[in-house]
Amino acid sequence: MLRLYIGNKNYSSWSLRPWILLRQLNIPFEEKLTPFGNINGTSAFSEFSPTGRVPCLEDDGLTVWDSLAIVEYISEMDKAVWPARREARAWARSVAAEMHSGFPHIRNVCTMNCGLRIKLSQWTSALLSEWRRLDDIWCEGLSRFGGPFLAGEQFTAVDAFFSPVAFRVQTYSPQLSRTAEEYIQRLLRLPYMLNWYESALREEWRDEEHEQEAREAGIWLQDLRRDAVL
Repeated sequence: MLRLYIGNKNYSSWSLRPWILLRQLNIPFEEKLTPFGNINGTSAFSEFSPTGRVPCLEDDGLTVWDSLAIVEYISEMDKAVWPARREARAWARSVAAEMHSGFPHIRNVCTMNCGLRIKLSQWTSALLSEWRRLDDIWCEGLSRFGGPFLAGEQFTAVDAFFSPVAFRVQTYSPQLSRTAEEYIQRLLRLPYMLNWYESALREEWRDEEHEQEAREAGIWLQDLRRDAVL
């Protein structure tokens, strides 16, 4: 059976991508969660990941790391990972790769922290531009391929790549078009997304680096995590 190593569900946007894809496609796997942190000055993830990062997939002695590589590896096992139509598949791979390598301002300013609701200190032009680009991508996919998911009727890898952004929308409330907002709410209502979210709120671990990033983002309006005190 596949074994997927992930980090804290409250913080680890990269881990969510292969996790939600495997769940949505009903591909069996063993989840191995390791909290962020160091052991003797070395990342705790280094025990199973060549890069000391998550996610990391093991399959019968074979190790695959990086969320994009993991998704492509899974696609060799299940054709449902990417859309069946050539046009939709090409578009889906392109925007998934764009998400994988781009949007630095959203990553740096709007850190993923599922349990928080934050009023940003500043919406810079660069940050707003990236959110507009996301809105354009979602609207384009839904319009071209008919929805309700980005590349058509079925949840595929492209939706998995944008699933962590759904939690960021929930935390920071960027201004989105109605179409984009409806898509985000559709993702957030998926049973496995709700499962991830509820698990994130129950986590007891706190990683100071991630907490500091959230403090720098702006004013905490709500902290819905277990034993939270504002």
